[in-house]
Amino acid sequence: MTNLDQVQKHAEVIGADGIHVGIVDHVSGDRIKLAKKDSPDGHHHYIDGGLVSGVEANGVVRLSANADVAVTLETRH
Repeated sequence: MTNLDQVQKHAEVIGADGIHVGIVDHVSGDRIKLAKKDSPDGHHHYIDGGLVSGVEANGVVRLSANADVAVTLETRH
């Protein structure tokens, strides 16, 4: 798992396949809260920090799961 301190607000989150998953609202404990304005249902969603495989040099957060799988693992708030 990557240190979530490296995750920046408004960073793009992508799946292992490079597909867009969301935009970081902020880090909350061991989860990343995604911005609701980027969500199709208008709600905040959370990604477990354990899914983060790394933060790229440009700040993009890459997950260890493909985007289509990662969205099924999100929790809605």
